[in-house]
Amino acid sequence: MEPRSDIIKELVTMVLASAKYRRLSPDLVRTIGAKELAKGRSLKDAVKATKNKLHQVAGMYLPGATHYGAWLAQLTSAFQSGDEEQIRSVCRQIMAAHTSTRERLPILDQLYGATLAGLGPIARVLDLACGLNPLSLCWIPLADHATYFAYDIYTDMMDFLNGFFAEFSAFARAQGNRRFSGAGAVLDIIQATPDQHADVAFILKALPCLEQIDKSAGRRLLESVHADHILVSFPARSVGGKAKGMVENYEAGFYALVEDAGWSITRFEFATELVFRISK
Repeated sequence: MEPRSDIIKELVTMVLASAKYRRLSPDLVRTIGAKELAKGRSLKDAVKATKNKLHQVAGMYLPGATHYGAWLAQLTSAFQSGDEEQIRSVCRQIMAAHTSTRERLPILDQLYGATLAGLGPIARVLDLACGLNPLSLCWIPLADHATYFAYDIYTDMMDFLNGFFAEFSAFARAQGNRRFSGAGAVLDIIQATPDQHADVAFILKALPCLEQIDKSAGRRLLESVHADHILVSFPARSVGGKAKGMVENYEAGFYALVEDAGWSITRFEFATELVFRISK
């Protein structure tokens, strides 16, 4: 039975009242909460179940405190120095605060060069369920005039990334002919797909989380995203560091997901991440 709208609204209010979840997208909370209420749970039990699910798909990837103000100040100082190695160093330090990007740090120097090879300079990027991945900009082979759109479910993270994009844009202008614009926004990509068209879309280690909420979300997103190429990736190890046959399982699941789509697929395997490039 469809839960009443006023009960869903109350659940969303209760979840967002928690310090841990107050910066989350209300749309995502509503999506998960409605599913839990539809199972016949009481409001109290549905709130608890919703928080548990939010931890599994989002909260566990930001295990520590986020210091967005201090991080942006560090980035500002690094960009003003004009020293690209210093900028990269600060970006690495900040990316270590998010489990997904921390796992990506050992392969940053090879990841984008390998997976984007042959596509030419990238002029438009969509980064979906981005986390702190936009801080990888210094490693991505961008065109001299490039635009980057980032989407995730945390309002404070998006505010921070917009500050980062502003600093990166000023740095690019200082390099001469380079022009860069970036924008971050809160979006529940289970319910909506960005309108922008991109040369490349990143959906990095996100599909398993989305499919915990909606089993059909992965294929639906891959079909609806407006991009010539999509990088889809999966973790090669668990958050605890164990392999557990994850590469084999994710690879089999991915090929089953796209088997009748008619897309060109290129596979890349790195120490910490399994990547597929879809060319539509």
